Amino acid sequence: MPKEYQFPEERIEDFTLLDPEVSYSYADYLRWAFEERVEIIKGKIFKMSPAPQTRHQLISTNLILEIGASLKGKPCKLFHAPFDVRLPNQPGDDDKKIFTVVQPDICIVCDANKLDEKGCVGAPDLIIEILSPSTASRDLKDKFELYGEHKVNEYWLVFPNDNIVEIFLLNAEGHYLSAARLSGSDHVQCGMLSAINLTVGDIFE
Repeated sequence: MPKEYQFPEERIEDFTLLDPEVSYSYADYLRWAFEERVEIIKGKIFKMSPAPQTRHQLISTNLILEIGASLKGKPCKLFHAPFDVRLPNQPGDDDKKIFTVVQPDICIVCDANKLDEKGCVGAPDLIIEILSPSTASRDLKDKFELYGEHKVNEYWLVFPNDNIVEIFLLNAEGHYLSAARLSGSDHVQCGMLSAINLTVGDIFE
């Protein structure tokens, strides 16, 4: 069993005061005032990478511009990091019972009821992660499993070094299946939002 959180209910301004063996909640997360950006996955702390590299930023900007234009005037909304996505185990869990909060590179939320002033609570409809050396293993394994478990309908993995986009769709059993692995002039067609239609070249331009 994870150790209980022992800090008093006050702001924590030094990342080194956190214990990697402790299970933390979103309520704890809200008291952290240090500079480091972190995510919590099932109570465990994960440091995010430093400021993204230039190529990562360019790819992210291209995706935001292309997808954002496609969604203009539609109910689905696009958000990009830093943007907190809380994934409760049960609907209605309060902050002390939520043990997962992540910051996807890009996500799309179609249910306005999932949005509040602190971000999104519940699974976005689509999540896009742009792989970087420091987060690749987490995106490919931990988050892959996590997003499937919480029923994120569609998950895109963007591979900057290979100019490849792989799209995974959630099946009826709650597992991701690769729907397409795209490169070059291939069209990236969103499985759930037909309005989104761009080419791989648009992303890596």
